[in-house]
Amino acid sequence: MANPKRKQSKRRSRLRRGANRFEAPELAKDPIDGSAFRPHRVNPNNGMYRGRQILDASV
Repeated sequence: MANPKRKQSKRRSRLRRGANRFEAPELAKDPIDGSAFRPHRVNPNNGMYRGRQILDASV
């Protein structure tokens, strides 16, 4: 089996792992009021999830 010739530095490893860290989150559009929210989560503006009222949005 092939082995690396030199140890990879912590800085190089962290630079490689951090390359995808700065992407903006994907947002879904609510069909009821048109607000943007994270997909597969309850919309914090109106408390709806998949067409059902989950949270009380009046609070």
